[in-house]
Amino acid sequence: MESQRRGNHGGPGASPEKILIVEDDRSLRDGLAMNFQLRGYQVLTAADGDEGLRAAFDGRPDLIILDIMLPGASGLEILGELREREEQVPVLILSARSTTEQKIEGLATGADDYLSKPFELSELLARVEAMLRRQRALEGGLPSITFGDIEIDQRHRRVTLSGEPVPLSAKEFELLLLLARSPGKPFTREAILDRVWGWDFSGTARTVNNFVLSLRRKLERDPASPRHILTVRQVGYKLEP
Repeated sequence: MESQRRGNHGGPGASPEKILIVEDDRSLRDGLAMNFQLRGYQVLTAADGDEGLRAAFDGRPDLIILDIMLPGASGLEILGELREREEQVPVLILSARSTTEQKIEGLATGADDYLSKPFELSELLARVEAMLRRQRALEGGLPSITFGDIEIDQRHRRVTLSGEPVPLSAKEFELLLLLARSPGKPFTREAILDRVWGWDFSGTARTVNNFVLSLRRKLERDPASPRHILTVRQVGYKLEP
């Protein structure tokens, strides 16, 4: 595993933001590391899944770029382990697996973004910076949101039900947060896809339906008759406190 420091993205006096690249293709891994170092990031690299899993926990990165098909533990196994332990570090999957089903699997496991190989370096850099901007905003002291027995800790990206932690995937959290920030406001499925998954995501309204069902199972006392995460007929969904 390698580590380098260059520059500062966290403001005056702050340490450089740290990016972990888990990729078994050496030329791609080294090329990405060089480009991020030149832009002022600290970079960790791992060449296989087992090394990547250790680096994800021991290195405390601010963002992870993760291949799926790796020697040792797969990228999805690494991602699942991170989310199971309630680690909310942003993860961007970079993979040759590019079908809609494969993208949905990665996002449902807890990825924040998914970029297929081959890709444009400028797009990857833009996506990483956007993810880190969102993370900085979340760490800026946003208040918690409470409704019923549910509390959303925006700063630490955690959700509790009656004081007990509820593990959510990254997209489940963002969907819940979108609804909770505008209580009572209906969102169409298309608007949810744009706001949570991004305008260029190739999924369908079924993606939103599946994630809503998952949130209800985790947060509603009676998922079949939800109290908070409600369907708005012929529109989409809303959250009622």
